[in-house]
Amino acid sequence: MQDIKFIIENPGLIKRGAKRKDVHIEVDKIVDLYEKRKEKLQKAESLRAEQNRVSKEIATSEDKEKTLAEMKKVKEELKLIEPEIAQMEKEIDELVASVPNPPLDSVPDGTEEDNKPFKTHGEPKNFDFEPKDHITLGKELDIIDIERGTRASGARFYYLKNEAVLLEFALVQHILHKLISKGFSPVIPPVLVKEQAMFATGFFPAEKNEIYQADEDLFLVGTSEVPLTMLHHKEILEEKQLPLRYCGFSTCFRREAGSYGKDTAGIIRVHQFDKLEMFSFCHPEKSEEEHEFLLGLEEEIIQDLELPYQVVNIAAGDLGAPAAKKYDIEVWIPTQNKFRELTSCSNCTDFQARRASIKYKDSEGNKALVHTLNGTAIAIPRTLVAILENYQQKDGSVQIPKILQPYMGGQSEISPKTY
Repeated sequence: MQDIKFIIENPGLIKRGAKRKDVHIEVDKIVDLYEKRKEKLQKAESLRAEQNRVSKEIATSEDKEKTLAEMKKVKEELKLIEPEIAQMEKEIDELVASVPNPPLDSVPDGTEEDNKPFKTHGEPKNFDFEPKDHITLGKELDIIDIERGTRASGARFYYLKNEAVLLEFALVQHILHKLISKGFSPVIPPVLVKEQAMFATGFFPAEKNEIYQADEDLFLVGTSEVPLTMLHHKEILEEKQLPLRYCGFSTCFRREAGSYGKDTAGIIRVHQFDKLEMFSFCHPEKSEEEHEFLLGLEEEIIQDLELPYQVVNIAAGDLGAPAAKKYDIEVWIPTQNKFRELTSCSNCTDFQARRASIKYKDSEGNKALVHTLNGTAIAIPRTLVAILENYQQKDGSVQIPKILQPYMGGQSEISPKTY
């Protein structure tokens, strides 16, 4: 959320930021309502002062009837103006909630179609046979059961079985150890959160259609970014604590409401999946540096798995409301003959911190909002897809990345089942 005073003082900047993100916002209406509310508040203050003055005069007034009439008149005016102020405040809050975080200057203009890689690493493997997709491999290896998942829960659900389960926990163990060694604290957060948490992180109101609602005020998270943000809700951190870095493991739930017709087969786009998320609360002057640090860790993780990838600086028109800048890492998927998003990494500057009221205090006692950043350490389904398709062999087996073999008892490959 943007600071109302910042919007009033910088309407041009806010308009340009929204335009770059291809979001329509009524900045002029916000400014107009703010000024009218200011006038009404001043009028209300004046009436209360008059009310106090008249109240004090009653005891000594020579014409009490006249004084009481004056008081009644003031009271009636206040009774009319206070609801008007409340309504204006409600309208302002709703309009301000729709104002996105302006993109940083280093973010390219454009929309999703304009996203271009600025860095690549590794070369796609040249197979001397026709590679199979992860759906076929998952079935032949008996490690991914989409048919029974659909039967149990509907489309975009699946069972992970046998070595796929071991691979998931091997990935989690390897990456947890790496992140802990880099100063991250591991967290298993709640996956049900209040509406306030969704609003604080910027998923509401913009992405409400993507979220599962459990009951009147509890929602299933689409990423542990949400509960990790709320870990320090309404807290004042010490400057010397920053950056505070966490890695959260959680199951994530997404409706995929806007993806009809996209990736309907397989486990690339599903309703439920496990993920390790990096999250950082940092000093405002260090957030761009912290963003590069998180991207570097994401690259290191994918390099450990020896997967070819490219990095994209996401265009302004493809950024969500909270992000001022976002990097995506896309990994090569052989049977699709293209790179697909595997991780993302966002700098949300002070957008989430303002909504969640998270500040830091410097050595002189001055307080300011922290900056928040998040990055995918590992999203299990898409990573399994990338491993299966890139590590498959001609005989139908799949090699296990060397970095993960120690976590799987030394097992080096997954072979097709004969039963």
